[in-house]
Amino acid sequence: MTELEQIEDRVLKLSPEDFEEFQKWFREQEWREWDRQIERDSDSGKLKAVTDKVLDDHAAGRTSPI
Repeated sequence: MTELEQIEDRVLKLSPEDFEEFQKWFREQEWREWDRQIERDSDSGKLKAVTDKVLDDHAAGRTSPI
């Protein structure tokens, strides 16, 4: 059995309360990874074209308040 299969097996055996706690923890891990990915993309210049377009659209009056 692989490590992943062992983890899956353990998760399936959690009580409803523990599963809820696990879900909260796992979501936090996902958001932390998302934040790290955004930071990496920003640092690498990957988001520059998108940022430039948004700023250009705003400067040209093609945006509206939310």
